[in-house]
Amino acid sequence: MKMTEEQVATFCLSLPGAREDYKWGGVRVFSIAGNKMFAVQHLRGDSLAFKVDKELFLGHVDRPGIHPAPYLARAQWIIMNTPYPLNAEELRGLLQRSHQLVVSKLPKRTQVGLKLE
Repeated sequence: MKMTEEQVATFCLSLPGAREDYKWGGVRVFSIAGNKMFAVQHLRGDSLAFKVDKELFLGHVDRPGIHPAPYLARAQWIIMNTPYPLNAEELRGLLQRSHQLVVSKLPKRTQVGLKLE
């Protein structure tokens, strides 16, 4: 089963400390700790980008429908168009991992309450 754009947004906002902003003339940005992005979604609902593990980046972009994210690929971000080429379970897992990768870069005192076990 595939996730819709709204299901992705609802899931992102369910993660600890997550908030959303609208930037750059039509991009929905999901972030934590003020301004640390972990996912971005175009308002037209045509794409979704997020961070992945450095060692898994090349494996992800080798998959059909998944590409390096413009301007963010050097930070191991991938992008995909709708309908998303991943099933709901895998996409939720990757979005949660993106959230946790960003949390792990925050100062230790800021990480409290944002880490998932």
